[in-house]
Amino acid sequence: MRKAALTAALAAALLLPLAARAAERVENDSIFPPWQHGENNDATQRGLSFTVLEVDDLADFHGDVSDPKLVLYVGGNYFFAMAPLVAAFEQQHPEFNGKIYWETLPPGVLEKQIVAGGTVTSGNMTWTAKPDAYLAGLKKVQSLIDRGLLTGPAVSYVTNSLTIMVPSGNPGHVETLSDLARPGLHVVMPNPEFEGIAHQIEASLKKAGGEALAATVYKAKVADGGTVLTQIHHRQTPLFLMQGRAQAGVTWQSEAAFQEQVGNPITHVDIPSAQNTTAIYAGAEVRNAPHPEAAQLWLSFIRSPAALSIFERYGFKPFAGTTSAG
Repeated sequence: MRKAALTAALAAALLLPLAARAAERVENDSIFPPWQHGENNDATQRGLSFTVLEVDDLADFHGDVSDPKLVLYVGGNYFFAMAPLVAAFEQQHPEFNGKIYWETLPPGVLEKQIVAGGTVTSGNMTWTAKPDAYLAGLKKVQSLIDRGLLTGPAVSYVTNSLTIMVPSGNPGHVETLSDLARPGLHVVMPNPEFEGIAHQIEASLKKAGGEALAATVYKAKVADGGTVLTQIHHRQTPLFLMQGRAQAGVTWQSEAAFQEQVGNPITHVDIPSAQNTTAIYAGAEVRNAPHPEAAQLWLSFIRSPAALSIFERYGFKPFAGTTSAG
């Protein structure tokens, strides 16, 4: 009996930590992509459901690629707004129900996919989805028009500004952009190699502390490990914060608003307007788009009152200038 009791006690001692870790994992599953658990999928027939978080999931690819009637390449800055935008568009144009496919990769990565003829590989899967419309920052859109990859004019629709995203409680006691240079404070920052926001952040860092602050955050601290650069997109920023890998990171304020709205342990620190940077979002039809009429319908919709009301939920502001830039 004593041996059986000892065996049971030993088994319990071994299993309790595993059970605790399993419970913790279930609780934390919500922080991993694709975040919205299939809600950002426009497909009406989904067949086998096979998503294993951290192993088999495609957070940036949405919908049915087999026969789409509209393909959108969207810079991932508002991935969280795409599902309601698509739903509102389909309400106005029901012929597109279940027939919209979209990607929310960084603008520079989407540019490479355009050059590759719409073909992309993720893991062991390769597929082709030739784009109809491309949406990103106005400067990026205009540069691709100038290169002949897009057909102008660029259609501008909303603006966004920067914020400092921090974990709830602000454990790093971050109050200003200058705090990001503090030794011992780990920060996560968008990668300048393929994320346009990185250049806008650098501009704000220079406004706050000159070249020295920008160099410290984006060079010296990268070299010593104090700054970790994202590998995919600045959507990794809240993930790194929630995992305890960093105590602060600069993102668009809309992304912090989304994280707060869904209840993740994320908050933000405002950046004064004199140090902030405003981005203008725009889109254009892709040259030789498979569905040019559909592209124009989307570009018209994206600046409509219905679309703008969705953007405003996350703090975007309607673009106040002319509706397009040639």
